[in-house]
Amino acid sequence: MNFSTCDFCDAHKSDDTGAFRVLPGGLYARYGALPRFAGPVTTVRCLEDNSMVKSLVESAGHGRVLVVDGAGSMRRALLGGNLAAAAAKNGWAGLLIHGCVRDLAELAAAQLGILALGHVPMPTERRGQGVVDLVLQLHGQTIRPGDWLYADEDGVVISAQPLHDAS
Repeated sequence: MNFSTCDFCDAHKSDDTGAFRVLPGGLYARYGALPRFAGPVTTVRCLEDNSMVKSLVESAGHGRVLVVDGAGSMRRALLGGNLAAAAAKNGWAGLLIHGCVRDLAELAAAQLGILALGHVPMPTERRGQGVVDLVLQLHGQTIRPGDWLYADEDGVVISAQPLHDAS
């Protein structure tokens, strides 16, 4: 996958429409085998219950990126090795988790991009809770289902439309 978030930012630095957004750097650690990933966004909001994450990654991903708003909780992991393997097998491009992950060795081997706030060994208890395909607010930025997320070594950008490599 050939793109640069820096090039996207250069091309859109004067965009004040809200169609192009940048998540603050340094907040998310990289856990998956792929350092860069991109795709249309599917969203889920859940707190310490990964039932909806499991349901989604066990379905066809079609190159999408799952953005999980776990309310920044550092108490329970919303993604582990089994779910990461399922996501890779089912064609998800990556996951951005505003919360924690676990099973770091397995995540590092998973052929997809994974970004998360941190990691903790404690799993969730599945209670069937969570909401899919809603508008999220993360770090002051709006993320909508159908937006495009691009992540590389330099950062994460969100766009209302697919972007093309500026270089």
